[in-house]
Amino acid sequence: MQPKNLKRLLRALERQGLDVTYNNCTYSVRLVNSPDAPVAEVLLPEYFPVEAKALKQLANLASVRHPSGGCVCRACATPDFHPGDAGVAIGSVVETVGQVIPGAVGSDINCGMRLHVADLTIDEFLAKRDQFVERMKGDYFFGTRDVTMTAHAMRSLFQYGVPGWLDIMLDKPTGSVVKSDLQQLAQESERIFLGGSMDGNWKLAPEELVPDTGLVRDGGLATIGGGNHFVEVQRVDKVENRTLAHAWGVREGQLAFMIHSGSRNVGKYIGGMWRDKAKATWQKGLKYPESQIFPLSTYSHPELVASYLQAEATAANYAFVNRLLLAELLRLRLREVYKDVEAPLVYDLPHNITLPQLEDVETLYTKSLQSKIQNPKSKIEKWITRKGACPAHLGQPVIIPGSMGAYSYLMVGRGNPVFCNSASHGAGRIHSRFDLNRRGASESEAELGLTGVDCITLRQERRIEEAPAAYKPIQSVIDVQVQAEMVDVVARLSPVLTFKA
Repeated sequence: MQPKNLKRLLRALERQGLDVTYNNCTYSVRLVNSPDAPVAEVLLPEYFPVEAKALKQLANLASVRHPSGGCVCRACATPDFHPGDAGVAIGSVVETVGQVIPGAVGSDINCGMRLHVADLTIDEFLAKRDQFVERMKGDYFFGTRDVTMTAHAMRSLFQYGVPGWLDIMLDKPTGSVVKSDLQQLAQESERIFLGGSMDGNWKLAPEELVPDTGLVRDGGLATIGGGNHFVEVQRVDKVENRTLAHAWGVREGQLAFMIHSGSRNVGKYIGGMWRDKAKATWQKGLKYPESQIFPLSTYSHPELVASYLQAEATAANYAFVNRLLLAELLRLRLREVYKDVEAPLVYDLPHNITLPQLEDVETLYTKSLQSKIQNPKSKIEKWITRKGACPAHLGQPVIIPGSMGAYSYLMVGRGNPVFCNSASHGAGRIHSRFDLNRRGASESEAELGLTGVDCITLRQERRIEEAPAAYKPIQSVIDVQVQAEMVDVVARLSPVLTFKA
């Protein structure tokens, strides 16, 4: 079966300079004037809207080529595909040779998902719900959290990520971390993609966060952020793969805690700086690319490629610790309100990041890759960049949230090379925030999908902007990826309440 009016749609896209074909839920797209660029493939459920702007952005990204050498060799997009504000569509995945593209990651470097579960029933949770919510509002909204760190701890955080930060905390914890189970955190680092550590450099972090001595009180750490970021309390509604669920510590009836956040202002600082640097290094006298997407080439500026990747890794390390601290604040309040609640980590993974593309992709999320990334002598000139898409290697946990009024899913990767071993990072927007705010003034709670949604926020417009009506149906997004053998379902999670900054 194919979308209605397909021929009319394809003709309309051709008039916009796009060569598009459709087959079996997959749109293949390329710029008409770039016949040498790879054909990009977009997996979309039947009857999902096709946004010409997003297709144009993906085709532009696939055609990025540095005049000194370097190109995109593969490009695809996941079913949460929609236009991005900075010229790169959300859900895009590109494999590059001889070049990296800072703009393809953007400024929310290592935005990602983290999932915990707890042996707490929904009735037990709701009995003290108000008490728990008030404590969390203080931490997440009113600044009662204490994530004070020494200058040494901050430098270690940026340099080595979770392991570096943990080494300092094990010697001398500060802030609310003194109440954390640090041995538990050390054991859980194995459940973080890449062990929560990349090859960073603290000297590339914002200067005010890495002083020579003293204490650092960073207002960005352990914060959710705006937009679609959240912390959500969920219930494990249904387990589909009991063997994997058992191995990952997941059971029906448990509470789950899902965290979606990234590198905050650090990512904005580094991402914005390197987009500007990539543009500034463009060869004088050569016309700028129409897309305004500027790559860095290993042929002309190998030192800049290495510096960018280290700067991106520095922000990624910060994001790993940011999500960890958001979770630690939540576990601290759970213990205060509900007493003996362990809430172990299931997994933590990124969906905005550049990573080396190795021959053995199935080992990407293992410790062996971590050592290769951190080895400065390693010469890898092939990369995969994901923007709003997460790794989905064989056997790897994958976390795909729905809207705050819909199911979320814990999946397992199938390692499908056709889609660059990737999966969607959510359902994907179908309406802009501006559109939702405009509609919110005239539409009912039911029309916006907000009936029964428990959203904790200080900003009413955030609740409207992130209403379920803004998002595509998550079930169709999941089903089409299962059919395409990208992922399989392990467990389904239903929302209980959501914190939105």
